[in-house]
Amino acid sequence: MDSWYRVTDFIAEGGPVLWLLFFTCLLLWLLILERAWFLRISWPQRARLLVRQWQQRRDCSSWRARKIREAMVSEASLALHAQLPLIRVLVALCPLLGLLGTVLGMIGVFEVIAVSGNDDAQAMARGVYRATIPTMAGLVVALTGIYFTVRLGQLADRRTSALADTLALRADRASRSVA
Repeated sequence: MDSWYRVTDFIAEGGPVLWLLFFTCLLLWLLILERAWFLRISWPQRARLLVRQWQQRRDCSSWRARKIREAMVSEASLALHAQLPLIRVLVALCPLLGLLGTVLGMIGVFEVIAVSGNDDAQAMARGVYRATIPTMAGLVVALTGIYFTVRLGQLADRRTSALADTLALRADRASRSVA
């Protein structure tokens, strides 16, 4: 519970934009975890089903069979890469939200300077510090998101290639045994 108070204190110090960044971060990580779950847990069963469907076909070498194979691989690629564009958008949005928070914080600092004058340098420094918190938070969230976005994209590409190779090997064997 103490850590929750630290998080809320940090968000309160950074301004209202940090709440938006916090919920964006939650959505980002929910999508990343969903993709990781799909790639690690759900995809192997689905791939086995697709391979079994392909192996049960009698015709594996005709033009029609090749088009069916291409469609199977394309549908699998779409499933494997689902949500990745949205994750990339959220990763790109995080630093922008951080900059928005910084701009709003600096506007607040300039308002204080305009009202009270340049008397209190320590208050101005505290205001500038508070204004930079959203940028730092946005960059930290974006950096962690970039790593996992790239990693998930690589895993999806590898799984797509492996499926295409598996189905192609089956097609090559079928055409060799016929000839």
